[in-house]
Amino acid sequence: MIRRPSKPTVKKATATKVSDAQANSVAIVGGRVVPISGEVIEGGTVVITDGRISAIGADVSLPKGIATVDATGRWVLPGFVESHGHLGVHEEGNGWAGQDTNEMTDPIGARFRALDAINPADEGFRDALSGGVTAVVVKPGSGNPVGGQTVAIKSWGRIVDEMVIAEPCSLKSALGENPKRVYGEQKKTPSTRLGVAAVIRQALIKAQDYRIAREHAAEQDKPFTRDLDAEILIKVLDGEIPWCQHTHRADDIATALRLAEEFGYRLVINHGTEAHLLPDVLAAKDIPVIMGPLIVSRSKVEVNQRSMRNPGLLDRAGVKVAITTDHPVVPIHHLVTQAALAVRDGMDADAALRSITINPAEILGLDDRVGSLEVGKDGDVVIWSGDPFELMSRALHVFVDGREVHTFDAESGLGRTLDPYTNLPEN
Repeated sequence: MIRRPSKPTVKKATATKVSDAQANSVAIVGGRVVPISGEVIEGGTVVITDGRISAIGADVSLPKGIATVDATGRWVLPGFVESHGHLGVHEEGNGWAGQDTNEMTDPIGARFRALDAINPADEGFRDALSGGVTAVVVKPGSGNPVGGQTVAIKSWGRIVDEMVIAEPCSLKSALGENPKRVYGEQKKTPSTRLGVAAVIRQALIKAQDYRIAREHAAEQDKPFTRDLDAEILIKVLDGEIPWCQHTHRADDIATALRLAEEFGYRLVINHGTEAHLLPDVLAAKDIPVIMGPLIVSRSKVEVNQRSMRNPGLLDRAGVKVAITTDHPVVPIHHLVTQAALAVRDGMDADAALRSITINPAEILGLDDRVGSLEVGKDGDVVIWSGDPFELMSRALHVFVDGREVHTFDAESGLGRTLDPYTNLPEN
């Protein structure tokens, strides 16, 4: 007989009209605390003050009057980090009106920003919270060789500007089938793999020339016409942000490595369906892989070698791995499901947990704020009914910046998300 988890006891300092400081301060006590960055703490406490983690441990003094949540018998983890999704730019159920993933009118779109197209009212944000996902890196799609700037945001908020963790977070690029198909159908360059690589290379060379001209103009104190594409490409060339490379096949991964070595930028392989064929090469070059989506059919030639075994193969070879849903390709609340299935097929459980927490945070430069439970980091904490890799486990309480924004009532079987516009719970 399956034992259903009972609802944790919640004690609040006051029921109504709490201040922002009170709303963003809470002590989670008595749970099995899994910090990711350190050893598991049985019967541990996590204190969040003014939206940040202020204390964590087995013996912690609580601030006077702070709201508490009894997590006895529960697991307490950092919010999960989705490192590659289209949440808010590819809205579910809205057809063409909610489809802003690709601006497929210009192969070089470094100037395009996912930030400008995100709708926080997208139903996917509620799904994210129900699956314990509190941070998402939203990316343009893979229709263009250079698709645009990505942004890291929280999964809860009124307007995207209030949700931003880092912007720009990286620059999205695509190799292989998608861009060659898009522009081949338009009867213009690039329509082949060699054409895709060529337009990327040309854009980067133009950015190098632009940087020289910009510096010369500054030295001469002369006016200079700015170029939005070149400006963001220079951030890539200067190492300020990484280059997120959509690529599936091993030969395309080799092209990604070739371009990165030629121009010296920080490369992150995205999808990497055949990355397991080059594990030694990726490990030796310290190239991380954001792998997925995994719960999908082999819908095109490039993903013929899709397998739940691949994340584990890469991890054991020494490659830093993050797992992605590529939402909405796989609904975002199944991020943890994919990690669990990777464990079933051979991935170390601790490595799988890191693949949806600290690894994506480190890969994309967000680890000073999210990805683990540490003093000073954002109060993004999730109380699970049990081991999150167990199918029947639920995210019972989800906190973003110390504010409880989602709850699951085990007795009624209903989840409720706090409406960011009214601060009232909704189903």
